[in-house]
Amino acid sequence: MTFEEVMNNLAELGSEQTKKTFLRHGAQEPFFGVKVGDLKKLVKFVKKDRALTLTLYDSGNTDAMYLAGLSIDPKTMTKEELQNWAKHAYWYMLTEYTVAGVAAESSSALELAREWLQSPDELIATCGWSTYANYISITPDEKLDLQEITQLLEQVRTTIHAERNRVRYTMNTFVITVGAYCFPLFEAATEVANEIGKVHVDVGQTACKVPLASEYIHKIESMGRVGTKKKTCIC
Repeated sequence: MTFEEVMNNLAELGSEQTKKTFLRHGAQEPFFGVKVGDLKKLVKFVKKDRALTLTLYDSGNTDAMYLAGLSIDPKTMTKEELQNWAKHAYWYMLTEYTVAGVAAESSSALELAREWLQSPDELIATCGWSTYANYISITPDEKLDLQEITQLLEQVRTTIHAERNRVRYTMNTFVITVGAYCFPLFEAATEVANEIGKVHVDVGQTACKVPLASEYIHKIESMGRVGTKKKTCIC
């Protein structure tokens, strides 16, 4: 399938209602407004062609960029390519999901997460927190740097309420992820979640809500799923 054929397919799958929803969340024209479920229908046609996938991301079209994230083999991505993806991810759906998911499964996961989460650029910082959280969710506990994660929990505890808007959201998610997926740090994450309490994030004219970390972690615990890893964080 060629780039033009993929873009034509995206145009056919798009809807004005989905466009309106994405625009409220921060997407920018031009794009078609394709639901993620419909994007997944094209993955089998795109993932075999790495060059096509990279071209789709470089198009700047949100639908094509998200499809690229679903289709690329993370293990083939270089640090430089991921840096480029993060640089051109212009709203949170791309930074917190597309780029973070691919980066977390790449060989540069930790290096990039550590660099990005300390960035003065809000979107890059959200990408860093999301990348590290995703990495925790798929990596065996014995391979995690528990001391570093503990230090990051402390950073969240002491700075979250003074942080930038979307950074507050991804920091809150980081605490939830540690509590849910890192069994040795369940208690530490629970303590931080209880201390930070409700995290306020401006989600604009959307129905999105910020989960209460303590309640979310308790729910995972009640289901007996603490420490159960995911097979992939790309979705």
